[in-house]
Amino acid sequence: MKLSNPQPIVDSTQRFSDRVEYYVQSRPRYPRALVEFCRGELGLNPRHQIADIGSGTGFLSELFLRNGNSVFGVEPNDPMRQAAENLLAPFANFKSVKATAESTQLDAGTFDFVVAGQAFHWFDRSRAKAEFRRILRPGGWILLVWNERRKGELGGRFLSDYDAVVREFEIDWHKIRHEKITGADTAALDEFFAPSGYKLQAFDNPQSLDLDGVIARALSSSYLPLPGQPRCNEMLQRLREAFSRCQTDGRVWMQYETKAYYGRLV
Repeated sequence: MKLSNPQPIVDSTQRFSDRVEYYVQSRPRYPRALVEFCRGELGLNPRHQIADIGSGTGFLSELFLRNGNSVFGVEPNDPMRQAAENLLAPFANFKSVKATAESTQLDAGTFDFVVAGQAFHWFDRSRAKAEFRRILRPGGWILLVWNERRKGELGGRFLSDYDAVVREFEIDWHKIRHEKITGADTAALDEFFAPSGYKLQAFDNPQSLDLDGVIARALSSSYLPLPGQPRCNEMLQRLREAFSRCQTDGRVWMQYETKAYYGRLV
């Protein structure tokens, strides 16, 4: 039986505050192929300025910083923003901004790309659209990116077992899942990119994890219990059993597909 969260988190900007360490340890990065696609198909060059909205722990920002771009990471959550500042401290062209997608505090008409990784589903879409239009230069691109776990046979044996554990132990009935936006019903994306529309580019993005990484991956999810919460110990035991069945040389594969939805706002 699934347990509802007696105190659901209303403010989505605080949703991962107590999970940042697990998030940094276990969440997949973004493939180099994504920035290479932006260079080849969208005209990205190192002179372009990037606004990374809902930048979290800085994974997507890092990809563009390594390309030589200046990146402004906009993140309202203090622990996640601090994690990004620590991760990206070697990059002088990273600017950290405490703000939201709906009010970025960024200068108008300044950015060539507005990007968001694992974040768009938390935004107030109509207000974010107006804000993105305000800060983009004419002809600028919007890039909305998610790392999605593959399903069924494409995901492999371990991911099948992992998803079964998630279904059994998820506790947050108020969660917002990006699959609602990027799945078969893409009305939210259709509306956001209207009237000019958008395109999709996908990339393979496999991730190898040891047992500690698998446990951290589960604990990084806002809809699963943390240590000290009901049924967490039982969940962790199920994960250990699944890992033991599927591991090779102490590691398992999490098969992800990185999906990038891109377009311009007219």
